[in-house]
Amino acid sequence: MPEPEQIALMFTRQDGTYHFARWGRPVVPVIFGVEEASLPPLKGAIEAVVLAAGHHMAEVDPELGTNLMVFFLKDWEELTTLENLDRVVPELGVLTPRLIAARASQYRLFRFDEDGAIRAAFVFLRMTGDFARRPAEEIGLEMAVKSILDWGPDAFAARSPLVRGADGLARLDPAVSTLIGAAYDR
Repeated sequence: MPEPEQIALMFTRQDGTYHFARWGRPVVPVIFGVEEASLPPLKGAIEAVVLAAGHHMAEVDPELGTNLMVFFLKDWEELTTLENLDRVVPELGVLTPRLIAARASQYRLFRFDEDGAIRAAFVFLRMTGDFARRPAEEIGLEMAVKSILDWGPDAFAARSPLVRGADGLARLDPAVSTLIGAAYDR
């Protein structure tokens, strides 16, 4: 388990402020832009991380319908073609050019309720290069880890939240799993 100072850094923003948030409602994912065969391993990875957190999933969010929207894209320009996405993500017009300029491979945007808990998350994954060649299970596991808490931008900059087992399969890093479990401990 990381030291308290190391944990605090995982939730520290670029301006030096600390911000921690976890889901306050069941997670209800929907995934766009993948082949049908990729859905079970992606949703299975989300479920595995949610269960590791001691949290739960649901079929429908009573207020929003779905609250974890995951978009797989070939390039960031696709964001501008997704009908009505700008209605739920009004900052899309400013965000898209920033993502293109940064040559980002992924981006997460959270919405919070009045108590500060995660109410919804929008995850955008640009499928290019090595990232696009990774197995769906691995992509889903990493995406789910990065979406279960509102991590700071540098939380996983130096290392992945996953480790590779002797069998070559990616798994949740035990230290990260312990941290997620502690974050959801009542």
